[in-house]
Amino acid sequence: FPSSSGALRKKMTNKPLKEVTIYTDGACINNPGPGGYGVVLLYGSFRKELFGGFRLTTNNRMEILAAVAGLEALNTRCKVTIYSDSELLVGAIGEGWAKKWRQKGWRKGKKWTPNADLWDHLLKLCDQHEVEIHWVKGHSNITENERADQLSYRAARMKDLAIDEPYEKGQTTMQPPTLF
Repeated sequence: FPSSSGALRKKMTNKPLKEVTIYTDGACINNPGPGGYGVVLLYGSFRKELFGGFRLTTNNRMEILAAVAGLEALNTRCKVTIYSDSELLVGAIGEGWAKKWRQKGWRKGKKWTPNADLWDHLLKLCDQHEVEIHWVKGHSNITENERADQLSYRAARMKDLAIDEPYEKGQTTMQPPTLF
């Protein structure tokens, strides 16, 4: 979605990029707790919905993972507009905060950047596409944002949720392993 005849082409062509709109949302019950993400992808008349969740995670991880899942669903380089009600996600990608954290070795001042594992993956996906990200007010009757919200809560309430291994193992920062 959108389909192509092979892997992502790094070579630039004169063909215009396919324009895809992605609405994302993340949810967590008793943050941290069971969490889910919801994604609505739109390309012309095509629509795809994605959702998934973890038994123990955080709302911020699910917000980031929603954007990751949306971009991972694309099979070719696209011009992507992401809409999210997460000010953290929009600022980190749209204002370049995450790139600065990466440049500083995943540090925010004296602290390690939370969820650096997901930020790193998201930045790599953003590099494969032309990405714009915009903030939308949550629960303000924006149809596709409301749908992404419904999908995220649906996922958070599923039985037998997957394990968010980096979170549960305390490996969500990119700090070097301890020697002690």
